[in-house]
Amino acid sequence: MELSGKIKVVMETQTFDSGFQKREFVVTTAEQYPQDIKLECIKDKVGLLDGLSEGEQVKVSFNLRGNEYNGRYYVNLQAWKLEKESVTGPPEGQFPSTDDLSFSAEPGDDLPF
Repeated sequence: MELSGKIKVVMETQTFDSGFQKREFVVTTAEQYPQDIKLECIKDKVGLLDGLSEGEQVKVSFNLRGNEYNGRYYVNLQAWKLEKESVTGPPEGQFPSTDDLSFSAEPGDDLPF
């Protein structure tokens, strides 16, 4: 599964007595009603968050994991790939002017009309 959005929070790495490590982070989606989605990196994937900071646009590939413990059910979103996305286009809330749009009618264009 994949998810795109801005990094809202990157938490500190947690190390447990067994040596197991995890690091959680939150990504805010860019929808009509933005959602704050908490994901985690575990074991050797903890390093994926190094060099990323809050406010950066990312695409996260993750696995959905569920388990039962003492009669309670838990769901985790485990990230296994993080990619920085470049933000293109006009600043938020602005539209390009018609002067910025260019069209080409060169021979060889693959346009259906």
